[in-house]
Amino acid sequence: MFATIGYYICIPFAWLLRALYELTSSYGWALVLFTVVIKLIMLPFQMKSKKSMMRMSRFQPMIKEIQTRYKNNQVKMNEELQRLYAEEGVNPMSGCLWSFLPFPILIALYYIIRTPLRYFMSLSNEVIAKITELAVSLGYVSGASGQASAYDQIYLAKFIHEHWADFDGKFAGLIDLNYSFLHIDLANRPSDLFSQFPGGGWPVWGAILLPIISAGIQFAMSFITMRTNGSAPNGSTKTMMYMMPLMTVWMGYILPAALCVYWIANAAFSCIQEQVLNKHFSKVLDREETEKEKAARE
Repeated sequence: MFATIGYYICIPFAWLLRALYELTSSYGWALVLFTVVIKLIMLPFQMKSKKSMMRMSRFQPMIKEIQTRYKNNQVKMNEELQRLYAEEGVNPMSGCLWSFLPFPILIALYYIIRTPLRYFMSLSNEVIAKITELAVSLGYVSGASGQASAYDQIYLAKFIHEHWADFDGKFAGLIDLNYSFLHIDLANRPSDLFSQFPGGGWPVWGAILLPIISAGIQFAMSFITMRTNGSAPNGSTKTMMYMMPLMTVWMGYILPAALCVYWIANAAFSCIQEQVLNKHFSKVLDREETEKEKAARE
């Protein structure tokens, strides 16, 4: 049941990525445009969340005052905080809700990248079996075992690209999938390239640098987000600010490099979005506070 649900969740994202690949003829640029489209779809929800978080940061002194005044009366403290949130029209959980949305998208994108014939090309298992038979007859040997066997469809897609003349027109829906982007093979897992480092040229250096770049931009995004929200990092948030980029580095090395392109694009656009929304809602909230003070005086 869960596999079926997961399949239908992946379908729209796979269709979007495939359409962008057919438009650009580049897997890397398709991932960048995929990120832009997803960001635009989520923008209205993120705008609402951003405004709520910025409004909350403006009356943090009032929250701290309530917490100090009723520190020995938890029930009264919660009542006063709820009253304050209601008066200000703020939902403290709204920011948390939308922060979880990128995770199912990331998981869906991982499956699309890992199993391109099943999701990216929307081929049935029967057709994939026939394609594999033809590939084997042409000399295809995946050589994948253990954890690497999870990426067998990636190896098969690369073999099809290298022998496209033997597959062209024989299977409806089959796509000549080229993983090369800026001379980097996005199908590779950077951890598999350490044996070729420091040699191997830019294809090896670039793939190994991708997780580091994605972690660096993610750290910058977290820093900018906290600064624009007007919140100083405390113990838990500071830990997360450092832990998330470290996890990105680790995952970036053990997963296909294509995911790093998505992370880099997502973090870069998020940094720009934070700056733009911060300037916009700062003016909006200033205007609303001015109008509220004017109405109170009247």
